Amino acid sequence: MVHQFDLPPNAASVALLRGGQVLLIQRARAPWEGAWSLPGGRLEPGETAEDCAARELQEELGLLVAELRPVARLVLGESRFRLQEFGTEVFDGDVVPNDEIAAWQWVRRGEETGLSTTPHLSEVLGQAFGLFDRS
Repeated sequence: MVHQFDLPPNAASVALLRGGQVLLIQRARAPWEGAWSLPGGRLEPGETAEDCAARELQEELGLLVAELRPVARLVLGESRFRLQEFGTEVFDGDVVPNDEIAAWQWVRRGEETGLSTTPHLSEVLGQAFGLFDRS
């Protein structure tokens, strides 16, 4: 179950969608080291969730993102992380991961179920794919 929260988010991540696929990263650091997840990270002081998401994608993957749309809000890590999830199909650049990322791959909806993932990833991906469904 995706848990809603009323406090401002302190972290953000992005579902980058492309042709029925989403970009997943394998985390190289705690928390959830080794787990597959959406790219993102913690907000810096004075930063909005949208600004954080864009900054993190550029820092972690070398990608510029635009037209971020809210997908979900959830609480992770015993309420330590209040995560705002975004989705977009608008991004530019080549994936050039930094040292926070052990691996990355494009996966089709449902393929994440065979991976060790961060909590609630399948639910968030369902919402993201639904938000951008053109059928």
